[in-house]
Amino acid sequence: MSEATFRFYAELNDFLPPGRRGREFTYRFLGSPAVKDAIEALGVPHVEVDLILVNGESVPFSFRLRDGDRVAVYPMFESLDISPLTRLRPCPLRHPAFVADVHLRKLARILRLLGFDVEFYPDAEDRWLVETSVREGRILLTRDRHLLKHGALTRGYWVRADRPVEQAREVIRRFDLLGLVRPFSRCLECGGRLAQVKKEDVIERIPPRTAAWLEEYVMCQRCGKLYWRGTHYGRLRSLVFQVLSPGRE
Repeated sequence: MSEATFRFYAELNDFLPPGRRGREFTYRFLGSPAVKDAIEALGVPHVEVDLILVNGESVPFSFRLRDGDRVAVYPMFESLDISPLTRLRPCPLRHPAFVADVHLRKLARILRLLGFDVEFYPDAEDRWLVETSVREGRILLTRDRHLLKHGALTRGYWVRADRPVEQAREVIRRFDLLGLVRPFSRCLECGGRLAQVKKEDVIERIPPRTAAWLEEYVMCQRCGKLYWRGTHYGRLRSLVFQVLSPGRE
């Protein structure tokens, strides 16, 4: 039986048992498995990995392990350019889009509130989530770490936090999204873009009391939902501030 020495860095340690976190450990194997298979056998989904160094050299997922190899595994780099190395995902995500699983309804809504493109359906099955991620180049956000081991996936992230506000902060931090936040630019119901409309064009859809004092309205270009700055606006604005201000709950 052959042996290789592994070490996982940063949040990849979340997938490991305590005794293997933040330290080197020995992995025993038969034959010459692909390093991707070894990483997932150790519990880490391949979509969470962005860089693998074997004996100091960057390698692809298909690299075959050999006896005595020393393997260092790093998570996704969104704010650091590692282009000279063998990056394992297609390209940096400067215009990110997401698809969220059924456990992340509130997170999807918050991300839409912040201006991000998020697909979410409450009855979506795993197969649809994977197909949508692959077909549209969306990052699959999930609470199911096993789903991220699907062989077809190239982009995905296991959301660690339990509370929606903390989840939103986690995603923003993980994908370096702070500079891309555009509150109130997308529909909370479907994620479509919002555009200003003339009051007279939608007057029949506005409650009379609202129409009497408010002049500005926006409408979703995808589903047609109409929005205005009513009493709910203050609550949503507070939620945005809460997400973007660490330490506030």
